[in-house]
Amino acid sequence: MNKIDLAFTPALELAKLIRVREVSPLELVEVYLERIERLNPQLGSYFTVTADLAVTDAIAKTELLTTTSELPPFFGVPISIKDLNVVAGVTCTYGNPALLNNIPNYDDGVVTRIKQAGFIILGKTATPELGSFPYTEPVGFTPARNPWNLEYTPGGSSGGAASSVAAGLSAIAQGSDGGGSIRGPAACCGLVGIKPARGRVTKAPVGDRLGGIAVNGPIARTVADAAAMLDVISGYFTGDPYWLPDPQPSFLASTQVKLENLNIAFSTNIFPFGEADANCQQGVIKTIQLLEQFGHQITEKSPDLSNLIEPFKIVWQAGVAAAGIPSEALQPLNRWLLAKSGSVAEYLQALAQMQIVSRQIIAFFDTVDVLVLPVYLHSPIPVGAWADLSPEETFAKIVHWVSPCPVANATGLPAIALPVGFDSNGLPLSVQLIGKPAAESTLISLAAQLEAANPWIQYRPAFATIS
Repeated sequence: MNKIDLAFTPALELAKLIRVREVSPLELVEVYLERIERLNPQLGSYFTVTADLAVTDAIAKTELLTTTSELPPFFGVPISIKDLNVVAGVTCTYGNPALLNNIPNYDDGVVTRIKQAGFIILGKTATPELGSFPYTEPVGFTPARNPWNLEYTPGGSSGGAASSVAAGLSAIAQGSDGGGSIRGPAACCGLVGIKPARGRVTKAPVGDRLGGIAVNGPIARTVADAAAMLDVISGYFTGDPYWLPDPQPSFLASTQVKLENLNIAFSTNIFPFGEADANCQQGVIKTIQLLEQFGHQITEKSPDLSNLIEPFKIVWQAGVAAAGIPSEALQPLNRWLLAKSGSVAEYLQALAQMQIVSRQIIAFFDTVDVLVLPVYLHSPIPVGAWADLSPEETFAKIVHWVSPCPVANATGLPAIALPVGFDSNGLPLSVQLIGKPAAESTLISLAAQLEAANPWIQYRPAFATIS
């Protein structure tokens, strides 16, 4: 297998190749580090590359292969970590250049699980400042670009994570999603992204933050890779304020479960924002046609999301204030959001209102198994497209673009983004599936059915396949 093929091989297959000694962890790490050195200056996928740490870990794991057969599931497989998550001894900037000297001495809980699963960390991926935006162009850093077309964004806030996987700069990636930040980049870059149910994946060392709207999750090339990663990062972590029991069967095993006769709803209209553009509508309709062929019951309807918008915006804005970074150190849009942040009482009132509306939305799923929506309301924007707008204009455009996503964050429902083709600009086209509470297994089974009918793994960005 040549180096390009290795770089685009699914993570589970890489783990198997390591186990049968067809490739070593060190050989794999060297493949990815060479690609990062060559392609990252144009892509901006990584803020920090931990080459020395990765090589040291890979050497130790390669030596361990000769002495033990008891290996964790992703032993020796390279992964990237989003720069909103803490890795001991590695710079964590949160997308703010003033924090380039911020080197924590502990791991986030999800990073602990990733290390326990045997992954090798290649570095920290690019994110917009504080993870606030659905594009990844933080001041003071190289903007992250979409490997399918470098003129376009890979999305945000897990933009670097998604572009790293899509370009073959990591085998799989950790991301986080507080308003579409896994699903959007996965959609922009033609990947599978799972936004887990609330309580599925730990937020340690913190607990409940912003009402639990943000969760950690996987970004991967295949449904099976994403499911297997979700298996290893899931579960109770000491002191978690809420958690979910382990699934039966595992999420990976759910990829082999064939579901029949589900009640599936869909919509391409997000009230009050209106219809998705023609490309995004096409993705939903194409998916619904496949689901109908599988024998599922299809209805065009969706819950009313209109009363969710204002309280969610207030809760989201509070995240900027909670970061504790002085206004003068923030870029203009976050500075504007900070200035708009209300009192503690206003935040708590908005949180309560968001939870009340969420109960009403979750009731929609009493008679619906899965809701199919566009991921975003229109195709990816060019890099820098909104750079000259006022903060108020930019925020309005952001709210409109990502409007299909926050419903899963506010309610805590699981969701998955899945590639289904290409749009009229040659960029990846995706849909999202939203499920009942704690029902990731249903979404994974359904996504695996769709993936089998419309395989995506065969496609690679031309930019990333030049040796």
